[in-house]
Amino acid sequence: MSVLCVCVFQGTIHPFRKTHRSMVGKLVQEFRLVSSDRRSWRILVFGVLNLLCTGCLLMWCSSTNSMALTAYTYLTIFDLFRTHCRMFERLEVLSVFASTVLVQLGALFILKESVERFMEQPEVHTGRLLVGTFVALFFNLLTLLSVRNKPFSYVSEAASSSWLQEHVADLSRSVCGVVPGLSSILLPRMNPFVLINVCGALSLCITYTLIETNNYNAVDTASAVTIALMTFGTMYPMSVYSGKVLLQTTPSHVIGQLDKLLREVSTLDGVLEVRNEHFWTVGFGSLAGSAHVRIRRDANEQLVLAHVTNRLLPLVSTLTVQIFKDDWTRPLLTSVLAPPPSEGHAHFSDADPLTSTPSKQTPPPEFSFHTPGRNVAPVVFPAPSPHAHRPYAGLGLSYLGVPTAPRPGPGPGPGLGPRPHAHAHSFRTSSVNLGFGSNSQYRHYMP
Repeated sequence: MSVLCVCVFQGTIHPFRKTHRSMVGKLVQEFRLVSSDRRSWRILVFGVLNLLCTGCLLMWCSSTNSMALTAYTYLTIFDLFRTHCRMFERLEVLSVFASTVLVQLGALFILKESVERFMEQPEVHTGRLLVGTFVALFFNLLTLLSVRNKPFSYVSEAASSSWLQEHVADLSRSVCGVVPGLSSILLPRMNPFVLINVCGALSLCITYTLIETNNYNAVDTASAVTIALMTFGTMYPMSVYSGKVLLQTTPSHVIGQLDKLLREVSTLDGVLEVRNEHFWTVGFGSLAGSAHVRIRRDANEQLVLAHVTNRLLPLVSTLTVQIFKDDWTRPLLTSVLAPPPSEGHAHFSDADPLTSTPSKQTPPPEFSFHTPGRNVAPVVFPAPSPHAHRPYAGLGLSYLGVPTAPRPGPGPGPGLGPRPHAHAHSFRTSSVNLGFGSNSQYRHYMP
């Protein structure tokens, strides 16, 4: 015995319960999600340490009155931009572009301040100059080696070499020729972030030595200009590369691979043509593309699509392929060319079938009669006007321009009446007997 239970609900039914949280509650929830990852804790710790170190270095810059130390502190601020979590692909590109551009603007500010200091060079205190240099170098290298930022690492490897990397690479080849064990560190080129930190610290050490020994305060300004130029030259190729990714251009280092893959696709069975291909970068290491593939009529669309996708997917992660069959057809000539006229019927048109332009109206033709075998001059009869006298009406000739009554019967006889669809451009008739003892033929005069 089955029992049917019916439940009656009163009121509005809400399929999904909505939670009403304040802004503080949402922030606490997001913080809990971020803090659940160990990498997030590491990034958070280094971010706090970076802020403390940056604040300490800025105070020492003010106490030492050193422009070179200020320029070197900007690299510590740049390390703060590098310590962020993994984000969306386009947001990562935008973050790298904004960080490198901001550091270049800082370098330009240092150059502007250095030019003003050359006019009136203040005294530089070296009490904490060397200490600040080593503190900044230690913290920058610790951040670079402990927190690996994938977008910045990819850009530093994919972007073109800076002028500083090129000069150091030349020296590194000479050093590695003497000490081959350093080739894994110095060749083919050093990490640009490590290189700029080491070169900046070396410049500050030289500045400290010259000011302490010879009291050359202008060296500090020259060192600041050198650090600013090295910073600008190091960040510029990265800004260019990330800017091209933002503009969705095709990377230059994959154009050769794409051409090779497209040639392989064009040789697949059933493929006739690959057209409208376009490839661009969505993020760092992420390539997208689309292409139109024309195939034969008897080819299998799904099979060709599977082969094309299998060839391009290893390089193009986001791919759109449109398959369409060959739609080439031969034009119909029957609609353009008219059939040849028969003996008793002809088709005429006032317009040229190929150009669709009206043909010229020619004057009425003339007729010449010639008797073969006799020295008789041909008799030429001009076409009479509609009101002219007809002296040869008994010969059965039809006069153009004046319609006559059709001959009764199955069809008009030759020359005995107006032909259907006849026109002044063409005229054919049979031979008639003019009483000269033989059949004479007259033919249409072709102008």
